[in-house]
Amino acid sequence: MNKGVYIALLSIGLAQGLKIPIHFIKKKEFRPELFFQTGGMPSSHSAGVASLTTFIALKRGLPTIDFALSLIYGLIVMYDAQGIRRQTGELTLKVNSMGELMEKIHKDEAVEFKEEKPRKLKEMLGHQPAEVIGGALLGVVTGLIGHKLTKK
Repeated sequence: MNKGVYIALLSIGLAQGLKIPIHFIKKKEFRPELFFQTGGMPSSHSAGVASLTTFIALKRGLPTIDFALSLIYGLIVMYDAQGIRRQTGELTLKVNSMGELMEKIHKDEAVEFKEEKPRKLKEMLGHQPAEVIGGALLGVVTGLIGHKLTKK
């Protein structure tokens, strides 16, 4: 693998790891499983693409096709992380609350029936704009440091 891939993967790992202390500071609860979940601050998607784009810009230059591809790909990923995926998460919140409402309605019925309880959908799929920006800033810093450390 090349250095750009290593730096992007490191940036993704850092973003995922930072979610644990940030959540602890905000909510006063320690949740190490956040390392393996989507959503939250900072966006690891944004961190990964921003670090790769920064590394490419510094290594190969702005007028290269490598940089152009990475920049456009990164913008699409970040837009998707805070747009479409966030809307999916909002819809999931509504679906989950409807399920709870249906349970309450069914408890009042006299008719007995057996039904498997459906699993709740994951509600935090996407990111708030601040989470995307936070991930992008982390990625730029990681890309800068990675470039400095890998420079000959």
